[in-house]
Amino acid sequence: MIRAQERAQFPRLLAASVTGALVSAGAVALLGVSGWFITAAALAGAAGPAAAHVFNYLVPSAVIRFLAIVRTASRYGERVTGHEAALKALAALRPQLFDGLARGPTTRALSLAGGEASARLVQDVDAVQDRFVRLSAPWSAGAGLLTGMVMASLAGWRAAVAVALAAVVSVALGVVLGRRLAEPAGRRLQEAMGDFKTDFAAMSAAAPELQAYGMKDWAVDRLARQGGAVEAAAEALARAGGWLMAGQTLSMALGVMGAALAAGSASPALTALAMLAAIATVESAGNLLNALRQHGAVAIAVQRLGELLDGETPIATSAAEPALRLSSADLRLAPPQRLAVVGRSGAGKTTLIERMMHLRAPVPGEVAFADIDSASLSPEAVRPLFAYAPQQAVLMAGTVRENLRLAAPSADDDQLWAVLEDAGLTDRIRAAPGGLDAPLGENGARLSGGERRRLGLARAYLRPAPWLVLDEPTEGLDAATEARVLDRLAQRLLRTGQGLILVSHRPAPLALCDQTLTVSGIAPDGHVQAHVGPLRAVA
Repeated sequence: MIRAQERAQFPRLLAASVTGALVSAGAVALLGVSGWFITAAALAGAAGPAAAHVFNYLVPSAVIRFLAIVRTASRYGERVTGHEAALKALAALRPQLFDGLARGPTTRALSLAGGEASARLVQDVDAVQDRFVRLSAPWSAGAGLLTGMVMASLAGWRAAVAVALAAVVSVALGVVLGRRLAEPAGRRLQEAMGDFKTDFAAMSAAAPELQAYGMKDWAVDRLARQGGAVEAAAEALARAGGWLMAGQTLSMALGVMGAALAAGSASPALTALAMLAAIATVESAGNLLNALRQHGAVAIAVQRLGELLDGETPIATSAAEPALRLSSADLRLAPPQRLAVVGRSGAGKTTLIERMMHLRAPVPGEVAFADIDSASLSPEAVRPLFAYAPQQAVLMAGTVRENLRLAAPSADDDQLWAVLEDAGLTDRIRAAPGGLDAPLGENGARLSGGERRRLGLARAYLRPAPWLVLDEPTEGLDAATEARVLDRLAQRLLRTGQGLILVSHRPAPLALCDQTLTVSGIAPDGHVQAHVGPLRAVA
């Protein structure tokens, strides 16, 4: 995907490379001509009025002004086109990354901690920005080298060779120091920052428990150690940058000395031109050296993003048939049938329904849709069949409206109020300042546990799917609220014709179902073990 973005931004990157080359060429020529002009003018003035009178200062002045305009305009063009390419690529990469996480294999998404996901979405993508901005660096360095050699050759071919050698030494030192010092430090910095963000996200989520159990100091110490690792890596990268600058300065000094000695019998003005050309030529490789300094961070960022972006993406297909078959229990279901999934805690009830919905990797031969093995179907084919209210519904730090519309982005206010009514939340939301626009806080912090559960239930109601899957929908509700929610759920099922797959330990929700699936555990081959119970009367 990153290579694809480089191809998509090729016109802008080409413009950045051309203007970057003009910047370096203009800067080298400007410094060389200025040095020659100042030295020649000084010598003409020292030679007396006659020499000063015949000295032509108009043409060099015009050339200097022209080169200054070229350098300034090209610098502006390079910055605009290079950063535009980088920002447009980043704007495309972040949605692609999120889409890769959402559509890719579930095992990959489940293995990625929240802090690590944030680090990749923000930190790694930002590091890739440097890759796009620095793509013009080799062209700038090459143009600077060529211009410097041409300018120095006016003082003799030996001076041109001295300038070229100084540039080669600068780049060679940059490559060696970059690989030995900067690249490892950059990699450590990216990895340490990802670890720090992962721990910080985990500690923030567990803040109440850490306070309650007196573990605050332990958490602070752990984050301090992670922060120390980030700081150490950043310091190592800064030191590497210092060594790169020292190498560049040394190369400049060698270039100036070499150009001065190689100029030999050339005039003082041409000798000055060659010496300043050496400085400007080595300096024109600065962007390339900076790219070498950032190479480690960029390389690890590209690698980590590639693991998410370049993996195999399931082929999107049309929605599967809603008819379900569970092989281990010899169970067949189709809407509007209702199935209660029961069993002891930890037996695999939630695992079964999450595999069914492709929220976990499906096991071949366990679930089929209209006799097509679920494992052979893509998530895009299966997930539209289900509206899901998990046991722990995750709410965004947004408004009621924004959280509900995750299930149906185009839903209007009448639909939102209707599902809130079915979930028994209408009075609570109407009483809140702002109503549907009331902010919920981080993960619904402004709601009680039961209210968060019912808002997750309302969100599932909003999704028009053949199957409604509810995991412990009334856990934590008092008896009166539970009865009201279940009565409205029964009415809703009759009205919509949806099928119901319900996981619960409470007897009242189970009374809605006409079949029972008892889950007893997970077999050594990975299949969930279950058997069908007796029929029940539909409430």
